[in-house]
Amino acid sequence: MKIEIYDQVYNVNASDNEEYLKEIAAFVDQKMRDVAQATRTVDTVKVAVLAALNIADELFVARERQEKIEGPLRKRVEKCVALVEKALEHSN
Repeated sequence: MKIEIYDQVYNVNASDNEEYLKEIAAFVDQKMRDVAQATRTVDTVKVAVLAALNIADELFVARERQEKIEGPLRKRVEKCVALVEKALEHSN
């Protein structure tokens, strides 16, 4: 299928989910346009690199948030499993 990002057309393989790929392409396109507007940069490579840095920053922030949630949650689940296993041992 063909997608367009920052006025460039790319042929990509979208074996399963074309809508998902279109959504990702639109996201990248918008990030590049936002960067170009904010920096008034016309060099496509610089715009792409700056957009990639912005997207990577969003990813790292999301990962950090997820780790802050999952860490304590994982400990609680492990505690619950240990309590259930202990209860099961005593009931046998």
